[in-house]
Amino acid sequence: MRNLTDNIYGSATIRALGIDPGLGTLGYGVVSQSGNSLVCETYGVIKTPTDLSLSRRLALLYSELKAKTDEFPPDMIAVEKLYFGRNVTTAEMVWQARGVVLLFAAQLGYEPYEIKPSEAKIAVCGYGSAEKGQVQAMTASLLGLVKRPTPDDAADALAIAIAGLAMKSYERNILKGY
Repeated sequence: MRNLTDNIYGSATIRALGIDPGLGTLGYGVVSQSGNSLVCETYGVIKTPTDLSLSRRLALLYSELKAKTDEFPPDMIAVEKLYFGRNVTTAEMVWQARGVVLLFAAQLGYEPYEIKPSEAKIAVCGYGSAEKGQVQAMTASLLGLVKRPTPDDAADALAIAIAGLAMKSYERNILKGY
C-alpha cells in the first residue's frame, strides 16, 4: 500500500488496479484519480502458455500481478464479477484465475470492488448495455488516450478500474454526508 498524496487542490490521488480475470489472458489497467481527473498509468494483458499445467499458469498470473503492483502500487483493486451462461468449461478456468486475483488482493490487504460488466459500462458510457467499441472509445476519451485501448481484456480492465474509482468516490461521499 502507498501513502495517498495530496495534489495542488488538496484532494488525494488514488490509484486503482482494474482486472479482467482470465486464465489464458488476464487484462489489467492502472488508473489514477485526482479530483475529477483520470490518468491511465499503464495497461495490458498477462498471457499464460497453454502448454503449462493449470497450477503453473495460475502461479504465473500471480507473479506477473505482483510485478505490476510493485511497479504501480495500487490504493484499491477492482475486479470483474463473473457471469456465465452455458460455457461451464470456460467459466471454471476464469473462476480459478479470479480466485488467484482475490487471494492476491487479500494478501495486499484489500477487499476488492467487484464490478459487474454492466456497472463498468455504466461508469464509462452511462449505458449498461453499451457495446465493446463504445466502451473502448469512451475509456480512451475519459483517460485522454490518443487511440482506443486494446486488446479487449485490457480495455475492459481500464473500464473496471474507472468503475471501481467511481464506487469508491460514491462511498466517500456517503460517509461525508453528501
